[in-house]
Amino acid sequence: MYQNKIKLTPQEILEKSFKIDTRGYRLKEVDQFLDDIITDYEQFYRIIGALEQDKSELMAENMRLKQDLRNAKMNVEIVKNNDTPEVTNVDIIRRLSRLEKLVYGTGSSERSNYSSEFNSEE
Repeated sequence: MYQNKIKLTPQEILEKSFKIDTRGYRLKEVDQFLDDIITDYEQFYRIIGALEQDKSELMAENMRLKQDLRNAKMNVEIVKNNDTPEVTNVDIIRRLSRLEKLVYGTGSSERSNYSSEFNSEE
């Protein structure tokens, strides 16, 4: 992606030759400077490659997380639309009250009536 915007490659910099003039630059300084530029360009290419790889991995993870989110939303909708009746606190209190009457009740006939009623509710 970024390689298309970079004009020179490390190899092109290395192979570049300059005409020598009578009042030209010191060849050793130019060579040292070009060596530094080559090193920087090589490092840039490594960094760009690593960033492109990271970007690809993050995009793949992003797609996976979006799919997980869609699946979770679908599961929530399925649970919301489920036809099974919900057990409320009132239902639990009623059952607890009936059980207390059964356990702590006075007459055995009440217990047998409740037992048959309790079993039919389940």
